[in-house]
Amino acid sequence: MMSTAFLKICLILLLPMSALGRTIVVSGGGAVATLKQAIIIANNGDTIIVKKGVYTSLNTIINKPLTILGQDKPVLDARFQEEVVTITSDHVKFDGFVIQNTKTGSMRDFAGIRLSNVEFVTISNNILVNNFFGIYLSNCKNINVLYNHITGSNNIENSGNGIHLWKCWNILIKGNYVTKHRDGIYFEFAKKSIIEDNFSEKNIRYGLHFMFSDDDTYRHNTFKNNGSGVSVMYTRRIKMLNNTFIENWGSSIYGVLLKEITDARIEGNHFTRNTTAIYMENSDRVTVLNNDFLSNGWAIRVLASCNNNKFTQNNFKGNSFDVTTNGTLKNNYFNNNYWDKYEGYDLNKDGAGDIPYHPISLYAQIIEQNPPSVMLMRSFIVNLLDKVERAIPSLTPESVRDDKPKMKPWKR
Repeated sequence: MMSTAFLKICLILLLPMSALGRTIVVSGGGAVATLKQAIIIANNGDTIIVKKGVYTSLNTIINKPLTILGQDKPVLDARFQEEVVTITSDHVKFDGFVIQNTKTGSMRDFAGIRLSNVEFVTISNNILVNNFFGIYLSNCKNINVLYNHITGSNNIENSGNGIHLWKCWNILIKGNYVTKHRDGIYFEFAKKSIIEDNFSEKNIRYGLHFMFSDDDTYRHNTFKNNGSGVSVMYTRRIKMLNNTFIENWGSSIYGVLLKEITDARIEGNHFTRNTTAIYMENSDRVTVLNNDFLSNGWAIRVLASCNNNKFTQNNFKGNSFDVTTNGTLKNNYFNNNYWDKYEGYDLNKDGAGDIPYHPISLYAQIIEQNPPSVMLMRSFIVNLLDKVERAIPSLTPESVRDDKPKMKPWKR
């Protein structure tokens, strides 16, 4: 029969590490004056609480599994000399700090918070200001980046990305606000990750930019007024659900640019007041379903290199051009969409037009081949040309048509 003392030892060993840890307090006038000192004396599983104040932090290394909490938003300042914090241990929680003033440089990506080769780390509720890169993840997995507020310098020479992932797996990026960085959120070789409830606006280049990042889901995010919109490249099996792409205006600027994307689902999104809502190049088997395209310049620009894409149950309202292409655009399927420019009828009252709708106008094709002709928009001759082309199609692609256009908009 086991002794009582032995049983107690067994129970202690079964307790989670955090339950055994002590609490270390950091304050400017205390016995422990810096976060770096607290980490040195801490044991695995300890909690460090940093009191309100301004602390110099020249690349403080967090190399133990710790919970590190800021009380009343203490400031960790690199004074433009280094990175602020680097996490090299698994099982770290880092919450509640102001992280500011990293060094900038072309040879090294200095970051406010860097995670390198770690897993099971949570970065939450921090304010990052005036850093080269904001939060930088390299070769990480099972990471949470939650509810951080990230503001860059708004200078292209001194701005990296707000949230940057390279070679990561199973990352949750949720509830963050990112602005004035080069790219708001950047993924490269980041797979099986979720990006949700983030707000990315007024970034110098892209609100979201990802490449070679398969099996990711993007949902309930807002991308507003970014330099070039959102870029999605060389990626398979992505889902973009219930996002808002708004006011991404300018030459060569898109709500979403899709380049070499396959087997993707774009559903329930709102594209409002973008120069081009969706631009597709060399993309196959993309389903565009239940989206609203409102007051864009071009709603959809699909190059002839795209095949087997489906556009169904979308609303097209107030766009200058609903669909345009640079070729014949075969093997792409439009059906059961609402088009506010449709002038057909519904004699059998089934809710769908009795004659097909051809969404590509002659004038749209002319602009595609000769962009300066946009200056003739809304002129009498352009309206006349389009009406003649709709009555007797000859130059617009006959294969691009909606056989069952909705008479009334889809209700969301």
